[in-house]
Amino acid sequence: MELVRAVPILTVDDLDEAVRMYTSLLGLDVLMNHGWIATLGNSDATGGAAPQFSLMTADATAPVNPVASLQVPDVDAAYAQALADGVEIVHPLCDEEWGVRRFFFRDADGNVVNVLSHRR
Repeated sequence: MELVRAVPILTVDDLDEAVRMYTSLLGLDVLMNHGWIATLGNSDATGGAAPQFSLMTADATAPVNPVASLQVPDVDAAYAQALADGVEIVHPLCDEEWGVRRFFFRDADGNVVNVLSHRR
């Protein structure tokens, strides 16, 4: 399986304040902001490998915040593999209203990871 993009996620109490601090301190751009999650980076960077990270208060539809989002070309295949491997699924495979299909799993060390593909 190919990894298209990896984005670390920091949980914050006040999204607006965190966005203000990181954009001011590091000169970053807001690439996306849904009000509960914002992704920061450089808007002039091209390609899926451009460095970026997200800030999140509380995930809008999942019971826990992930520590990272991993974008793959085929999230259905990744989900099937996770089930076959007996990985703990924290948030089942679903289509989200903001255009992604995703699921969360918990690794052996307790890290919750969001695996996603953008819907076409």
